[in-house]
Amino acid sequence: MGHLSMSDRSTTTSVETSTTQTELKSRLTANGKSTNGAASGFPTKNGQPLVSAVDGEVKVIEQKHHVDLERYTKNFKGDTVLGIKFQAPLKWGNIIMITALHIFFVYAYVTYPMRRLKLYSVLYAYIMGGVVGFGVTGGAHRYWTHRSFKANLPMRIILMLCFTAAGQNSLYDWVRDHRVHHKYSETDADPHNSNRGFFFAHVGWLMMYKHPEVLKRGRQLDMSDILADPVVRFHEKYFIPLKMLCCFIIPTVIPVYFWGEEWYLSFIMQCVFRYVYSLNFTWSVNSAAHLWGTRPYDKRINPRENKIVSFVAMGEGWHNYHHVFPWDYKAAELGKYSLNFTTMILDGFAKLGWCWDRKQPSKDLVQRTLDKYGDGTHPSTADSHHDHHHMPEVPDPEYPCEDDDAESSSTESTKLDENENQSTKSVLA
Repeated sequence: MGHLSMSDRSTTTSVETSTTQTELKSRLTANGKSTNGAASGFPTKNGQPLVSAVDGEVKVIEQKHHVDLERYTKNFKGDTVLGIKFQAPLKWGNIIMITALHIFFVYAYVTYPMRRLKLYSVLYAYIMGGVVGFGVTGGAHRYWTHRSFKANLPMRIILMLCFTAAGQNSLYDWVRDHRVHHKYSETDADPHNSNRGFFFAHVGWLMMYKHPEVLKRGRQLDMSDILADPVVRFHEKYFIPLKMLCCFIIPTVIPVYFWGEEWYLSFIMQCVFRYVYSLNFTWSVNSAAHLWGTRPYDKRINPRENKIVSFVAMGEGWHNYHHVFPWDYKAAELGKYSLNFTTMILDGFAKLGWCWDRKQPSKDLVQRTLDKYGDGTHPSTADSHHDHHHMPEVPDPEYPCEDDDAESSSTESTKLDENENQSTKSVLA
């Protein structure tokens, strides 16, 4: 997961538009920026763009995230510190902030006055942990990155605010990084390539500049569905003040004014303990869930099924399954609500009618996939070995496949028959 995405086969656009490969390529110039006019790359309805090419908010977002790739690549040289040669230039600002935060976490943990600990503050910290976790898992990940379900405006606002409270990167950054992670897992184009070791996949990737391939491949992704969402544009426009309010200020103020918590202890509980735990729980999906566990669905890729990660990351640790079926709203086949709390919340919103079209593959497709490609650890199958080539991601049936000049992850050849790839949509009456 991004700071905390998917191949062209699973890249999504607004449901109002159907995008062909030619149209997609025409959106991009040599430097990856959108072209002018009707072919601006934004979703359309009845021939009219959902987001105008002259929309000031969109231009600001594009400019904020634009990098001169040629200059960036030319200057991309690893730093050397104390005789240690790094593969990339280091981000000293991030290194200092992340290191200081964790050192202060240890200090605060050791020196916290337990006799002044209040039950309400502990419960509130757990609640806030669930709130921000849902914003990441249900919002940035399963909704905006993978479009695994549809949501109305009130729910999208809730997801945005919950995600903002997590104190991570902006939604546009997060979604782009995660989509390119799925498309080019464990390659130089993967922002947190686990082949570079646990530390890099966990947090090191945030301490150094991205490999040029990450930027190159990231700008080739279709992000028009993200730019078309007014909730995302609002989040991007007011990202810094929203992050400060939702992640630090409001969570700290509430305990003080509602049950008389001390300012310092409230700050420690919310801005240090809860924040550090939530960051590391999210990062564990990129690291631990790519290194340790079983691979019952696809033994040729790194992502693993890791129950511990599933518990702390609210259901995101069923990662081998997720990288095979990234568009499944559950991000898992197995595991009850206790190990997939995000799914429980989404199912609750579905009962309210706030989200619908929750995608999931047919049981038959899952079974045939794990029979062919799994490592034999799935409860339904005995250990078997098959010499089949495959795509690591079963394509989302709702969106067309598009050719690309690079394969994802560890693959070489043919994809599963798309006609076999059925989604079960849970539509409320």
